[in-house]
Order: sequence, then structure tokens, then C-alpha cells
Amino acid sequence: MRIVIAGGHGQIALRLERLLAARGDEVAGIIRKAEQADDLREAGAEPIVLDLESASVDEVAERLRGADAAVFAAGAGPGSGAARKDTVDKAAAVLFADAAVQAGVRRFVIVSSMGADPRHQGDEIFDVYLRAKGEADAYVRGLHALDWTVLRPGQLTDDAGTGLVRLEARTGRGPIPRDDVAAVLAELVDTSATAGLTLELISGSTPVSVAVKSVAGN
Repeated sequence: MRIVIAGGHGQIALRLERLLAARGDEVAGIIRKAEQADDLREAGAEPIVLDLESASVDEVAERLRGADAAVFAAGAGPGSGAARKDTVDKAAAVLFADAAVQAGVRRFVIVSSMGADPRHQGDEIFDVYLRAKGEADAYVRGLHALDWTVLRPGQLTDDAGTGLVRLEARTGRGPIPRDDVAAVLAELVDTSATAGLTLELISGSTPVSVAVKSVAGN
């Protein structure tokens, strides 16, 4: 498969690129800064320098053409203000989804957040973030030209992955190592029977491949 990842230099994305490259997939990551390119090459991915906050749908679609799947793993990051939650977490996700439709890439996985909700109340930065993620998810779920899956991880940690997770429509809150999020994404990209599902993910007791297979087709 050829898989294009938005937010290619993110902590989850770099882990995902390594996993996909190791299993023989052709991986490309969209990055904002040219100086990040070597990190992607080291992970086995082709770097594509493109700013999703200023690019057009046509420009992004051109980079997606020929891909078998697209993964949106971009985020404004914890140090960013409310404005970039809107331009990255929402608008860039919408742009990437529209570009996937235009490029004819059906398989689309979006990394969201536990608690994402377009109707989430509050004015704190994290409230704005959850609203932006929720709005992005709602937009993607309305695109019938995409075989979409929305993944909502719990509290992200840098602990070593265990390969054991809980993946369900509703899991309740809990932590999850970024390693295990990447492992689940690698399985989801390859499992189109999870299309149309919004899934929550925390650490658990089920091996990743078994967890993905058990929700597929539900």
C-alpha cells in the first residue's frame, strides 16, 4: 500500500511511519518544515513539504494522488493557542479530507481525541481543541466518498507500548502509549471493514490485531 500521513513529523506519525515502512508499505509524510525531512527518511518515509494551513485542496490532492490510504495525524500541539486549534485541528483536517475525495483516495483514518465534540462547552484552550476535533470528525463522517474511521485515543503517554489495548465505541477514559496508538493505526489502515466506525482507544488486555478484528464490520 501507499499511505500518506498528514502531520508526518508528529510523535504518533513517526512511530506509524516506522511500522508501515517495516512491513513493506510505501509511506509519505506531509511536513511543514524542510528541516524535519531527515527524521522522516530515518523512519522510512518520503517527506512531502507542504503547509496544510496555507495549501489549497488542489495542492494537497496532487500529493495524495495514487495513494491507497490517507491518515490525518496532524495537530497544533499543546503549546498552541485557540486560533491554531481552528486552523490545524479543524481546518487542516477538513482540507485533507476534501483533498482525499478529490484524489480518489477512499480509505481515510483520522486521529481524533477522547471527548471530541462539536457541541463541547467552555472557553479554555482545551475546550476549543475538543470542539475543533469534534467539528473535524463530524465533517469527515459526512463525506460518503470516504471509507473513514475515526480513532479517539485516551491520555497519550510515552511509556513503551504493550501491544495490549481496549478498542471500542466507548471505553471510558484511560491512558494509552503512543506506541500502541501507532500500532492500532497501522492495523486500521489495512482493515477497511472498520470504515464508518468511531472508536475510543485506551490500554487494555487485548492484542492490537485481535482488537481491530473484533470491531471490524460492527
